Amino acid sequence: MRPLVDYDPVKTHLMLEKHVTRDHERKYYRFRVDRWYGGIVTADCVGCGLFCKFCWVSDAVRLNPLKVGSFYRPEDVASRLLNLARSRGLSQVRISGGEPTIGRDHLLRVFDYFSGKNILFILETNGILLGHDESYAAQLSGHDFLHVRVSLKGCNESEFHMLTGANPSGFKLQLNALRNLLKAGVSCHPAIMTSFSSEESFKGLLEKLAEIDERLAEEAEVEELILYPHVVERLKRHGLKYRVAHAPDKVPPDQI
Repeated sequence: MRPLVDYDPVKTHLMLEKHVTRDHERKYYRFRVDRWYGGIVTADCVGCGLFCKFCWVSDAVRLNPLKVGSFYRPEDVASRLLNLARSRGLSQVRISGGEPTIGRDHLLRVFDYFSGKNILFILETNGILLGHDESYAAQLSGHDFLHVRVSLKGCNESEFHMLTGANPSGFKLQLNALRNLLKAGVSCHPAIMTSFSSEESFKGLLEKLAEIDERLAEEAEVEELILYPHVVERLKRHGLKYRVAHAPDKVPPDQI
């Protein structure tokens, strides 16, 4: 799957769903323990409907959803996450890598295995599908172990378009995801990629978030670029200039 220009992000997500899901199964390419959030177990799923020019996922993975990864049943994903968490003494898990909201039925069935497990489940999402369909956000409610991190691609429509190549209207879907989640009573917060944004545009976004709910502005997470070697090459290929970035071994503690 090659990056498109000015594409409809909802359509790309739904189109990709046909390739990375089957019945109740979903494709994943690895399960791992990592340093984020102070230590967390991660299931990296295959496929995302955004083509972010700064994405940390390698082209070998993100551009080859048909060839990469294996299909896993919901119970297998849950079992791997829980077993890794127990073996490492961790109490947090997440689905990341690609876009975990692709394959709604699979994701909801994964959640069925976490009730009463004393585990915090962090769902990392770009929010496109949650902003497009309010019923999806509503289906995430009722899980007291779930927290949703909505990763905003820039601070406004033009930055979203510059960073993803998608139609600028997709940024409104990201904000709408936060609205829908709050309406459904789902714990959530925004994480904002600010490495390509001015202080003025960042301030403007905080004002928009406060209009939705003041807590969103207060709890907004700043996300800054990490210069993995393949990310550096990708930025050069796109001619994309950043304002601030960090080497992988020098990420500020408050961003880990």
